[in-house]
Amino acid sequence: QCAPRSHLLSALLLLRCVIVGNKMATSASATLSKAVKQQYMELSQGDKVQAMYIWIDGTGEGLRCKTRTLDFEPKSIEDLPEWNFDGSSTYQCEGSNSDMYLIPAAMFRDPFRKDPNKLVLCEVLKYNRKPAETNLRLTCSKVMTMVEDQHPWFGMEQEYTILGTDGHPFGWPSNGFPGPQGPYYCGVGADKAYGRDIVEAHYRACLYAGVDICGTNAEVMPAQWEFQVGPCEGINMGDHLWVARFILHRVCEDFGVVASFDPKPITGNWNGAGCHTNFSTKEMREEGGLKAIEDSIEKLGKRHSYHIRSYDPKGGLDNARRLTGHHETSNINEFSAGVANRGASIRIPRNVGQEKKGYFEDRRPSANCDPYSVTEALIRTCLLNEEGDEPTDY
Repeated sequence: QCAPRSHLLSALLLLRCVIVGNKMATSASATLSKAVKQQYMELSQGDKVQAMYIWIDGTGEGLRCKTRTLDFEPKSIEDLPEWNFDGSSTYQCEGSNSDMYLIPAAMFRDPFRKDPNKLVLCEVLKYNRKPAETNLRLTCSKVMTMVEDQHPWFGMEQEYTILGTDGHPFGWPSNGFPGPQGPYYCGVGADKAYGRDIVEAHYRACLYAGVDICGTNAEVMPAQWEFQVGPCEGINMGDHLWVARFILHRVCEDFGVVASFDPKPITGNWNGAGCHTNFSTKEMREEGGLKAIEDSIEKLGKRHSYHIRSYDPKGGLDNARRLTGHHETSNINEFSAGVANRGASIRIPRNVGQEKKGYFEDRRPSANCDPYSVTEALIRTCLLNEEGDEPTDY
């Protein structure tokens, strides 16, 4: 405390340089030269194929991946070998018994390494060949097979928020907030659309991969976007949405930003993020199908709590932050339905009400939902006529 003032000033300046230097070192890792990488990516890979195996980790939300070399280009899932990974590092098992199996389930073109390389979505099995706790695909696939003659179609509207690596919404002022919501939904211009480069890159990558992406738009909160996948029949809905999410994370990695599926990333007077799910059957799509739609909605009303538990990975806790009855949501504790009503649990589109056939939209699923869980729940209630708060064990 007796040090000369000049020494204290020097020490503070040195500390500031260290802090700034650390920040620069951290940010530099997000801006590695893509041009340098590209010269390597243009090298011939001979007759080998890189297959990136993708799976859902123990959180039920996170995705993991690793790559293996194949001596041939696989033409179908049957051509792909099983693999394994260390489940103790993915929140899926203990280190004393850590090997878990990767079972190829769906294959797509790789938009990052390009043809003939592949993205391979996998199911996860434990050491005893039973499904891991977050492998919800297995039961979903069984349920879809039971109703395949009814040709259930799904379309899911995936909302997400672009964040900086510091967790701050991309494009927002460093120490404040942008202007209130209003001009951002489907907006155009640098002061309204934050991060369109990421959206365009993701869209094109999904098309290249073979994902059934059908559209995209800027959402109500700035830095929030939506892409839509579908229509997909049966188990394909979950497969295509999970791969679309993986591609989004991978695109964001290249841009040095983060895609968040948090259902309520910013508290206060800002919209949350959902994954609205559109559903129809062959009967609903035919003349007079509105009655089948209304019958399904009546069944859904009797199992509201079951669906709420199925619509986010935490059994409804995440959605409780989002489904408040405000910001174009219904109240999590109440079931409601209406034509063109975005404040209802279930929305019947206006043109469906007029044409008396089509589909309905379940607006309750959260942005971080597991699409296998959501689509399975809809089938169990609407087509298998299950009742009560617990699913039947098939």
